Amino acid sequence: MTDRISAREAIALITDSFAELPYPKGEFGPDGPLSWQGYDDARACAAARTGEEESVVCGTATFGTASFGTTIDGRPPLGPVTAVLVAFEFGFLGGSLGERTGDRLEVAYEHARTHRLPVVSLVATGGSRMQEGMLALTQLQRVARQSALTREAGLAQIAVLRDPTTGGGWATLGAGADVTLALPGAQVAFAGSRVRPPDADPAAYTAEAQVAAGSVDALVPRDGLRETLALWLDLLTQPSAGAAPVPPALGATDPPATGWDAVQRARAPERPRADAYLDAYFTRRVAIGGDRSGGTDDGVLCGFGRAHDGRTIAFAAQRGTPTRPAGYRTAARLVRLAGRLGIPVLTLVDTPGAANDADAERLGAGAAIADLFAAVATARTPVTTLVIGEGGSGGALALAAPGNTWATPDSYFSVIAPESAAAILKRPPDEVRATADQLRLRPQDLVELGVIRGITERPGG
Repeated sequence: MTDRISAREAIALITDSFAELPYPKGEFGPDGPLSWQGYDDARACAAARTGEEESVVCGTATFGTASFGTTIDGRPPLGPVTAVLVAFEFGFLGGSLGERTGDRLEVAYEHARTHRLPVVSLVATGGSRMQEGMLALTQLQRVARQSALTREAGLAQIAVLRDPTTGGGWATLGAGADVTLALPGAQVAFAGSRVRPPDADPAAYTAEAQVAAGSVDALVPRDGLRETLALWLDLLTQPSAGAAPVPPALGATDPPATGWDAVQRARAPERPRADAYLDAYFTRRVAIGGDRSGGTDDGVLCGFGRAHDGRTIAFAAQRGTPTRPAGYRTAARLVRLAGRLGIPVLTLVDTPGAANDADAERLGAGAAIADLFAAVATARTPVTTLVIGEGGSGGALALAAPGNTWATPDSYFSVIAPESAAAILKRPPDEVRATADQLRLRPQDLVELGVIRGITERPGG
């Protein structure tokens, strides 16, 4: 469990300014809609203890330049970003959701759409309020609808999971956000601590476990929240119409002489990898992590960054390993999110192919690849692709933009690896090199075939 602070303390911790929204007036009869004996007294005690009249505080807040000093990434700051902020007060009946909570949340989301503002939720809740029965539980449907409408409007939603985040608050505002961050050590789970099996492993109900399961993007210490949220909001609120520029090559400058030369170059351990390309391309970047379906893949980097021209570019980059189903699903999630927010996408292809072990098949490799093909094919914003190493079969092609794919001189792109092609054709090992030539997988071959647009050069080349 983390040290708990109040909603107002959390707001002051991360914002430059905050103005509370007016709330709709709604009154219950004695002891609420179910006439639950003692409910009025419990609310009165909660109000006296916290100074709040409900379990959530909603308003507009500014985030930004104070978090970065005088400049952001060495450039003049854009000025503070305004967002709608929702902060749960766990001290008020465990941060539970009731009808009046739903009223406040609906007002907050409607204000966000009316004024074209992103939404930041600081979640700390034990779930739905028992004293209001099913009327409380149905607030989850109400919140889910407001979140969906806000998503359709192209507005970003960021959730910060405080301690605890359980029940419907986790299953709507938390897990349903575009980007989900969590405080280290926070209790995060659908099942609250008092309703779990007695022999349940407590480690499975933590923020750390949710990161490992691909349901939370990152852990952020409390003292890093202000800067982290300011950066995320700065990046996600800067749409751009133009395609991402193609990165220059960082490795070899001359095209390979043969197909086997191309394969050897792409497999060379000293050849620049995705991390080097991303470091050169962006001044700052943040990552999303996980496919929201129980998996992660460290072999695929996805996120958003500030390019040197000041624009936000989304990225999905393979790191030279066989790509697992979670990697494809995370990349598809990235492409769709970027499309909703109006942000162009850069993809870096570098994989010998899709992971083909039994676990990958059990986890739906084919379906995951199909989903990424569909996401790229229907992307709402331009996708730019650079092949920076191995381009192995459909596992690589799924990340490539039709009509806007480029390659570096130390890369190849092939229907299949030459070794596998030779094996399928029942050729002896000494014919692998000749098979590589027959496959016409060199960058210059790909240009001639019309598969890629061109070969990138080093800066100034």
